[in-house]
Amino acid sequence: MKIVTESDFITSIADALHFISYYHPLDFIQAMHKAYVAEESKSAKDAIAQILVNSRMSAEGHRPLCQDTGIVVGFVKIGTEVRIDSRKPLQDLFDEGIRRAYKSESNPLRASIVSDPAGKRKNTKDNTPGVLHVEFVPGDKIEVSIAAKGGGSENKAKLEMLNPNDDIVGWVLETVPHMGAGWCPPGVLGIGIGGSAEKAMILAKESLMAPVDIHELKARGPKTRAEELRLEIFEKVNQLGIGAQGLGGLSTVLDVKVLEYPTHAASLPVAMIPNCAATRHVHFELDGTGPAHLVPPSLDQWPKIELSLGSGARRLDLSKTSRDEIATLKPGETVLLSGKILTGRDAAHKRIADILARGEKLPDGVDFNNRFIYYVGPVDPVGGEVVGPAGPTTATRMDKYTEMMLETGLLGMIGKAERGPETVDLIKKHKAVYLMAVGGAAYLVSKAITASRVVAFADLGMEAIYEFEVKDMPVTVAVDSKGISVHEVGPKEWRSKILKVLG
Repeated sequence: MKIVTESDFITSIADALHFISYYHPLDFIQAMHKAYVAEESKSAKDAIAQILVNSRMSAEGHRPLCQDTGIVVGFVKIGTEVRIDSRKPLQDLFDEGIRRAYKSESNPLRASIVSDPAGKRKNTKDNTPGVLHVEFVPGDKIEVSIAAKGGGSENKAKLEMLNPNDDIVGWVLETVPHMGAGWCPPGVLGIGIGGSAEKAMILAKESLMAPVDIHELKARGPKTRAEELRLEIFEKVNQLGIGAQGLGGLSTVLDVKVLEYPTHAASLPVAMIPNCAATRHVHFELDGTGPAHLVPPSLDQWPKIELSLGSGARRLDLSKTSRDEIATLKPGETVLLSGKILTGRDAAHKRIADILARGEKLPDGVDFNNRFIYYVGPVDPVGGEVVGPAGPTTATRMDKYTEMMLETGLLGMIGKAERGPETVDLIKKHKAVYLMAVGGAAYLVSKAITASRVVAFADLGMEAIYEFEVKDMPVTVAVDSKGISVHEVGPKEWRSKILKVLG
């Protein structure tokens, strides 16, 4: 019987979480680069370029790829001829590894987990507890697959209890366009088929732990019905024209994974969970000889891509920008922002709403008139950093507060993904604008932030209101003052182009 020590298990979990915070899997990078080379949509190609440049920067700087460093999910398979030398529950050991990783001084990771989810939603401060799946298998090793799953992609998870003869591919093609771009495509779709409702969801999540290999599968041909589904869904989802960040283009998914399990004769559970452009997972084994040894990938494996966002981009000086100037911005236009912006996301918007409902004044320094708000919850800075990785969060979660915010005199909003139809109408009514930063390029975005200070709601941690001073922060005009949304017109245009080519 082999013995794995408590210390080795905890250390391996902590090390793995740091490793995946700044190293993309190489298979993912290679697939993203293929998508970049093939992409014909300028907006989508620029977005993929930012993701790839951000990935290399994070690998070099050992700082998170994305500000949302995720909820930790682990699949632990324990061999029947090995045991962990501990009297503590495995969940406790798992959580201790998470705690050590997320509270690290050299590379602090953003704590996003809240307890009392249907009530006060208080941050646990150390990103615990994680979500742990345990299985006993033959063998004398412990196999661990661990991932940090971002909220933006996790929120797009879908489950449908289909009838036995329903069309799985048809359901996927109907569902994906309604998922929006908050999952930061291009990424990977994990699909679980069979079992029960909860089993299908676990299968979908576990499928995302596998390497990106759709091109190898395509070259050799499918051998099973599951592999046939992978190829069919991959081709047909990309034909939807959704593209990188939902801007319209050729690459919406980099791979499709399918896991199956026997199910009841009356049932066909199908689950779908996307992995975003900040795909983070790693796999290791423990055999009693010490903690896992994770080998850093060579930086030579990353493509060398030069960003050219400044070429032809419009520069906006936020200290001088007026509503008249905002009215001249065009949908899909690249803009470089310089000046001061305020930040705010879910908890801050809720607190603002409560303050205004009571007829009270907002805190000193919180004046949105003729200003922009950035939907972000940054990672804590280290060393000489002004701020840690600070990419955008999904804007649709703030839709219900948009009218309230625009009535304060707000000029515009910055986030990721699309806005809902009612919000687009409000943007048009108030002659405001919505700008999109690239999800999955958080470290790159943080380099455009030259100063940062908390101005209100410090107790909310990463959800506090900050004032950022930015220099040439790259964004795309996603909804202009006339109410034209690139997330609506872009995919339609590219789907039409793709269908014409296909005949």
